[in-house]
Amino acid sequence: MQNSDHSNKISIITVVFNAEKTIQNTIESVLSQTYKNIEYIIVDGCSTDDTSKIISTYSDRISKYVCEKDDGIYDAMNKGIRIATGDIVGILNSDDFYVSDNILSTVSNAFDSIDIDSVYGDLFYVDQDDTSKIIRRWKSRKYEANLFRSGWHPAHPTLFIKRKVYLENGLFNLKFKIAADYELMLRFMEKCKISSLYIPEVFVKMRTGGASNGSLLNIIKANIECVKAWKENGLSVNFMLFAIKPLSKIKQLFLKG
Repeated sequence: MQNSDHSNKISIITVVFNAEKTIQNTIESVLSQTYKNIEYIIVDGCSTDDTSKIISTYSDRISKYVCEKDDGIYDAMNKGIRIATGDIVGILNSDDFYVSDNILSTVSNAFDSIDIDSVYGDLFYVDQDDTSKIIRRWKSRKYEANLFRSGWHPAHPTLFIKRKVYLENGLFNLKFKIAADYELMLRFMEKCKISSLYIPEVFVKMRTGGASNGSLLNIIKANIECVKAWKENGLSVNFMLFAIKPLSKIKQLFLKG
């Protein structure tokens, strides 16, 4: 899908720390988009490798670059959201990239076609070195009330949200060190009842080994935090979620196409 007037300003935020091997891929996937009304924000936690040097080669095409110490990935994301000026906000991490040059056109057209608060799609987990090798397919679905209770949630890197939703309902909760993205989605969709549109297309490829799935211990910690997220938002929690959520992801290993 193509957009002729590029009416929506889309802020893309990339949070990075010591990602010299992947940051160029991420940046180029944003800058190569056919959609041009983009505000690209990079928040660097003072990388000590060549990350900042790589970013500097794109300085004339990056809207805002913040390089300072932070209190973790979600604190850095909050910094990016606070300085964003777009109508729509998307977050693309430094080891992720868009699968085609038309993703943001598709997203903008979706927001134009219907009065909606958020849009999301599908995601592929890929091998760190060979990104053509798909490890897991995250096939999402249309949101329905209480769907989070079955272990479902959108793939966060594919989620685009109107900036006004953040202004009205808050940013990432820094009490959560690994699953603040889950808590935010739970809060927005289950508690605040924001509207959403699912587009059954792959938006993003994510390299395996992220903060929440990089080790068995982190997977356990993340799922404990997910249970706590329900209590934090005054929602009745399904304590079987600790088992249901990982099991729902195992199914993704066997999805085809």
